[in-house]
Order: sequence, then structure tokens, then C-alpha cells
Amino acid sequence: MSKNEPTDAQSEATDEIRSLFGEIYAAWADNDADAFVASYRDDATVVMPRAYHRDKGEIRSSMAAGFQGPLKGSRAVDEPLSIRFIGDHTAIVVSKAGILMAGEAQFPVDREVIATWVLVREDGRWLVASYANAPAH
Repeated sequence: MSKNEPTDAQSEATDEIRSLFGEIYAAWADNDADAFVASYRDDATVVMPRAYHRDKGEIRSSMAAGFQGPLKGSRAVDEPLSIRFIGDHTAIVVSKAGILMAGEAQFPVDREVIATWVLVREDGRWLVASYANAPAH
């Protein structure tokens, strides 16, 4: 096996991580802040332009306010560009993402971001430890 070929365990973990993204964004589409943060660690952080959330509670509060206000009826699109593993219990995901506001079929290029996720495997499941994004353009 070459150095860059994923192991069977990494292939399985990659599938699990893609499933995690599906769960997170299904919760977004449902405007469900509790389900959205269900896969976040209690001490998770989120850093975005003009926002820094220091734990799961702050993340949940921010998403709940968003879902009741400007994000109501929106959905997020997030496509992993790379998933790499550091040991058996840590993954770093770089993704391209954007928010489709209610009624939109495509998000404008100025809302496209590149995100970095730090995921940890605890008790047999992947959890978000940290998330950060920045404008892609």
C-alpha cells in the first residue's frame, strides 16, 4: 500500500465523517439548533468573520437565533475537499461551503467560504471540536 492510500479504517472513518456532515446539514435544513449541535463537543469552538463562539451552548444559541431570523428556511451546502487523519482519533476536514437562503437554488460566489473542521472520535463517534471559515474569494 502506498503512503497516500487510505487504510480500511480511514475509508470507514471517511464514510462516517461524510454521514456526520449529512446529519449536521439535515438539522440545518430543519432549522433545528439542538440537532445541529448534537455532534459538537461541549467545548467546541466556532470562528467565522465577525463571530467567535466559545462552546456548544454559544453555538446553539447563535444557530437558534439565526434559524428564527435571517437563516429561517435556509440550508447549507458543504462539500469536503480533503479529509486527513492525524492518528486514529483526529481528522481535519477542509471544505467549500455556502448558505442557500430561502428560495435560492444557488448561492452567490461572495457567500462561498472555505472551512476547516477539527473532528475527534470519542466513544465510537465523530464529534466537531472546532470549526472556522473564511471567504473563499
